[in-house]
Amino acid sequence: MRMEIDGDRAEIEAWMILLRAPGIGAAALRSLIERHRGATRALHAARRGEVPGVDAACRAWLQAPDSARIALDLEWLAAKDHRLLRFGDPDFPALLRDTPGAPAALFVAGDVTALWRAQVAIVGSRSASHAGIANARSFARALVASGFAITSGLAEGIDGAAHDAALDAGGVTLAVLGTGPDLVYPAKHQDLAARIAQHGALVSEFPPGTPGRPENFPRRNRIIAGLALGTLVVEAGLRSGSLITARCASEQGRDVFAIPGSIHHPLARGCHQLIRQGAALVESAEELVVGLAPLALRLGAHLRERLIGECDPEAAALARETDSAPTPGHSKLLEAMGHDALGIDSLAERTGLAIPVLSSMLLELELEGEVALERGGAYVRRNRPDVMEADPAS
Repeated sequence: MRMEIDGDRAEIEAWMILLRAPGIGAAALRSLIERHRGATRALHAARRGEVPGVDAACRAWLQAPDSARIALDLEWLAAKDHRLLRFGDPDFPALLRDTPGAPAALFVAGDVTALWRAQVAIVGSRSASHAGIANARSFARALVASGFAITSGLAEGIDGAAHDAALDAGGVTLAVLGTGPDLVYPAKHQDLAARIAQHGALVSEFPPGTPGRPENFPRRNRIIAGLALGTLVVEAGLRSGSLITARCASEQGRDVFAIPGSIHHPLARGCHQLIRQGAALVESAEELVVGLAPLALRLGAHLRERLIGECDPEAAALARETDSAPTPGHSKLLEAMGHDALGIDSLAERTGLAIPVLSSMLLELELEGEVALERGGAYVRRNRPDVMEADPAS
């Protein structure tokens, strides 16, 4: 990341000044930067008074930003595995980019390729029941075993249980924060956040140092929904923030699932309301896998199509082959796996494929039962070729 900061410091610094400017929303910022073909030019135009709708407080900040605060932002970005994903970057997650109200940029701590994985959001009450916690953990483990990453909001209760179970199962999990990427709320999840950054990613649209204000969390919820193929609500009261996430998912055209409960349980009422409004009632993780698998496969094909031009010719040919013959067409990837349990970085070295391309291919193979994701993030063939064929004469 330090190379990016050093090589493009003026542009990154302009981004940080604009992201911190009071009164400029995400949509306006995206439009401004696209219109001027970069943050540096957009900042110069705003300082010259060429941008309409900028109030006095915003103009004052743009003319004289807090240089110490911007320096701290750049210091955070220069740290290992820290990244600013800008709206136009190739690595910006495609599903989120296509949603209304998508953020202008994301701060990421951890593995940026985790944002490209097929994700299921698991959300629910902070004051969940023992049964709700058990359901969140069970569904998270089963979805990880089927090749999905788990996305949630790092809150107490259902969120924390889903993150923790995904990690315990050796899977990938993403936490979308209502604070800056350097702060953890609630504080009791410091250790959990550190594990997520090691085996997934912490994601925030808020600059470093941003505290957890109440208005931040609905904004966080739209990102959770926008990253995921579908959203599962485990337990929720009628005024739960999880219903905001579900509404965002529905408005974005994504599937919403809800687990039913007792009519006497107040944390079942939000789920029952969602079901009355059209959410799918689910009793097992297998129902989610069946419902989301076709969309996950289409996502994989879409991501490969976008990345074909970034691959070398041989890698592009392999990616196209997988499109034309979904199951047998993965034979070269399976051959590259051989007998070994390999992480995605090792597979990228063996195949020459970009990691997002590999992620989508591996998900398809997982859904088809050809490979399994082992604890620790290594992939292994379910039906490995024998090391030696038996000698018929023996």
